[in-house]
Amino acid sequence: MSMYITHPNHQQARENARRFWADIFGRGIEYARCQACLTIEDAARLAGMQLSEWMAMEAGGFQPQSTGQLQAIAGTLEMDYERLINLVLLCWSAWEG
Repeated sequence: MSMYITHPNHQQARENARRFWADIFGRGIEYARCQACLTIEDAARLAGMQLSEWMAMEAGGFQPQSTGQLQAIAGTLEMDYERLINLVLLCWSAWEG
């Protein structure tokens, strides 16, 4: 017999947590872009991304796909690569599941 009980709102709680971490990631990227005095268009172009991808990233709906893409984003934002990796790791649960 299992003692594991699933709360009826478990799925909603997971989605709320996912959205929270996605928002944290997006806001962190947006903040860094603003600190670098870049428009969204310029940041996307410099990182070699589509404008829609960058906009989705700032909205928390886009996960960087490769180490190279992370390096390009960090370079564009004039951000230490390790700092960006830490942000990704902190917010990882936004993209799980």
